[in-house]
Amino acid sequence: MTESVSISSETKSPLGGFTAEAFAAHLAMQKSAPSWWLERKRAAYEKFAGLPLPKRTDESWRFSNIGTLTLDGFAPATAKAKGAEAIAAFAEVERSGSLVFTNNVLTSRAVAKDLEAKGVIVITLSEAAAKHADLLKAHFMAQPQKLGSEKFAALHAAFVGDGAFIYVPKNVEVPGPILVSHLASGSGAAVFPHTLVVLEENAKATVFDYFASAVDNPQSAQLAIGANDLYAAHGAQLTYVAAQNWSRETLSFQFNSTIVRRDARVQSLNLHLGARQARHESLSQLQAPGAFSEMLALTVAEQTQEFDQRTLQIHQAPNTKSDLLYKNALRDQSRTIFSGLIVVDPDAQKTDAYQSNRNLMLSDDAEANALPGLEILANDVRCTHGATTSRIDPEQEFYLQARGIAKEEADELLTFGFFEEVLSLLESQPLHDALASLIREKFTAKK
Repeated sequence: MTESVSISSETKSPLGGFTAEAFAAHLAMQKSAPSWWLERKRAAYEKFAGLPLPKRTDESWRFSNIGTLTLDGFAPATAKAKGAEAIAAFAEVERSGSLVFTNNVLTSRAVAKDLEAKGVIVITLSEAAAKHADLLKAHFMAQPQKLGSEKFAALHAAFVGDGAFIYVPKNVEVPGPILVSHLASGSGAAVFPHTLVVLEENAKATVFDYFASAVDNPQSAQLAIGANDLYAAHGAQLTYVAAQNWSRETLSFQFNSTIVRRDARVQSLNLHLGARQARHESLSQLQAPGAFSEMLALTVAEQTQEFDQRTLQIHQAPNTKSDLLYKNALRDQSRTIFSGLIVVDPDAQKTDAYQSNRNLMLSDDAEANALPGLEILANDVRCTHGATTSRIDPEQEFYLQARGIAKEEADELLTFGFFEEVLSLLESQPLHDALASLIREKFTAKK
């Protein structure tokens, strides 16, 4: 008989494999980077080293499994692997450009020539640091972390090796999605994927982030700490889709920061599939009248997976709108946590904000926790929030079984129907189908 042992906060190292020596080695690999970039990294490392690991008494980590949060056993990735496999799931999606990163290093790039002629930029962060320093300084992790993972966000800023930089100039529309794939390879490897998207006035684009462990060792334990910065200027329209499919043993953190300006629209949809423990923090700031932010997420949780979702919708100007819908399907002994807050500033009159978390329980042993909240400082607003937890309708299940469909298949079909409300909000049918295919693969793997 084996006995499971959890690591106490007293025995866990707050630095893990990210010691001062490891950071010095990382800086040595970045010696060609501009001095301002290196200074930012040094400041980030000092912040990381000075902050403690989360504690059970931290309200921002309520319901989270703190005992399994450790940086021990991980170190900055070094091994390389082929990158083509990362985009195989999206072979049918016509795209305007693609970037593939393996262990933080660019391994593949393809960009339509007509985009470059229009002034669209699809390059790496390291290239942007040399060629577009002003844009990178203005937008790279420009918003402070407010949802509890400041230590891990500082670690990301300190060790980020490279990532995607996407810029769309004024009045330009990118016809197809830009696909960015981030691969992790090697046991114990730590990766720091980053995607920065800047849309100028009245620009329009779709960006797809895909996160996965390499197929050379799909069960290896890895650490993934990723971030994305999304900026939509006046009248811009940005669709951002992300699919997280790390190995089942991966510890994952992802930070999303969105800024929406006057009459701009940002739709973000995050699909959560992989990792043993994944925390996703999403901050959306509506900074000018007419701004609209649509925040969507789908999660398939099974076995002992834990998905921790923290959101913050901040309305900073009048006549803004945000709409959040997070849906989770839970099987086996899996757990989900949703903690969301809508904040309406005193001057943000006529705010229209909505927040909903819905959980579909496919097992008696699964656990869904929800903490929706409001903080309203204006008096002329319409804000609603709520959370629901339910099981599959037995009448619907019986209807399908009466027509010869096995219970497991019936539950799968009903779960897809549960998810379709979110998937149908995507304008792109190929992207809709790609996400549905990834969800189907996880259900199939269970059989």
